[in-house]
Amino acid sequence: MKSLFNQTDASEILDRVEYLPQTARRLWGKMEVAQMLAHCSAVLQMANGEKILPRTFLGWIFGRMAKKEYFNEKPFAENVPSDKHLKITDNRNFVTEKQRLITYIKKFQAAGENGATEHPHPFFGELTPATWGIGMYKHLDHHLRQFGA
Repeated sequence: MKSLFNQTDASEILDRVEYLPQTARRLWGKMEVAQMLAHCSAVLQMANGEKILPRTFLGWIFGRMAKKEYFNEKPFAENVPSDKHLKITDNRNFVTEKQRLITYIKKFQAAGENGATEHPHPFFGELTPATWGIGMYKHLDHHLRQFGA
């Protein structure tokens, strides 16, 4: 399974981000491309422990059951809702957000499994470092596919 901790997988994601044009249009969802980049950076901040989010009520109820679906080979479904703390609704600068995301991807990948947060995921709860790496790859892949990258 692909993981952001794997150098080859991280390089693939970085290439896709690098070639993402400012004119990219979403194929689903509500975010514009710069908002998506900012959202992905915020999720990586959560994964590396810079951003601590509270567990959600639905996460307490359904999170454990949903882990199997989240951490398998299948890509995420379209229009999966985001945690309210990770939604980006204001206008963002594409160039700034693109560079910021590239920085966070490189930082997360370079830190390796030891750099993954020990705090629970707001929906899924406790995750191993390995599952954080898989989840971050799948999350980035999902949003890059959202914009045709």
